Amino acid sequence: MSFDTVKPAPGYLEHLPVEYQDLVKHGQYGKKKKVSDMGKFKELIEEHPMCAGCAMTLFIRLVFLALPRPEHTIFVGTAGCGRLAISQGNVPFIYGNYGDTNAVASGLKRGLELRFPETQKDVIVMAGDGGLVDIGFQGLMHSWFRHEKFSTFMLDNEIYGNTGGQESGMTAKGLVAKMSPRGKVDDKMDMLGLAKVAKLDYVARIVPTNPARVVRTARRAILVAREFGSTYVQAYTSCNIEYSIPTPDVMQDAFDKEKKDYGFEEHISDRAKAYLDDIEKKDKAAAKAAKAAKKQ
Repeated sequence: MSFDTVKPAPGYLEHLPVEYQDLVKHGQYGKKKKVSDMGKFKELIEEHPMCAGCAMTLFIRLVFLALPRPEHTIFVGTAGCGRLAISQGNVPFIYGNYGDTNAVASGLKRGLELRFPETQKDVIVMAGDGGLVDIGFQGLMHSWFRHEKFSTFMLDNEIYGNTGGQESGMTAKGLVAKMSPRGKVDDKMDMLGLAKVAKLDYVARIVPTNPARVVRTARRAILVAREFGSTYVQAYTSCNIEYSIPTPDVMQDAFDKEKKDYGFEEHISDRAKAYLDDIEKKDKAAAKAAKAAKKQ
């Protein structure tokens, strides 16, 4: 978990595949990248086996872009579509058993703090609605109420997209799915409300319609978790297979969903806001200074 683990030994770089050479020379390590930079540098995640047009993949790419220090980051995930893309990124990934992602992340974060007390190591849980709020609910809640210092990102496609279309706790009431022919009887679980009950310092709901907003939101969640404990980002990432959304219409579905019942929400505690304001003020000053230096 450092840039040293990415860099090859002296004399070996030129013998490695050109893709890896690009990662070392032109990756985002040590450089803060923006959405407008995408396509101009080697991303941490590029090839993956996800379905064409998958909105979840777009969201994951943007979170990777948002990582403050990717060389000091570990993802924790579990069974589900998301792990197919997350595990292809050049960031360490731990595959937890179904339902124990937040328990694994809790122990991992504490262990890293003991092992590397002088270096900030970011732990991020990223999993689907089934893995987090159905099967993983107990571990998720306990990590929140203990304010463990890591972020949880829910890839909310509102269904079990990886196993045939069963309803989840996050499925909308009344929805008829392939393996839920009578329609969902109960309401969608209010995970934002539960996050507020747990007094998380940063809670957000988002749809990947605005890439710059996704990057800003993900970065804020990670930074606040470092300082104050658990943070939560709930992202709508539709399953175009289970919902039979034509590939060209995936983003239109996202815009429609955002307008209907998934509008952007961001809840920040006073202390977290002060903390973020200070960081973002310094970032702007540094960017301004770098721009001025370029002109000289």
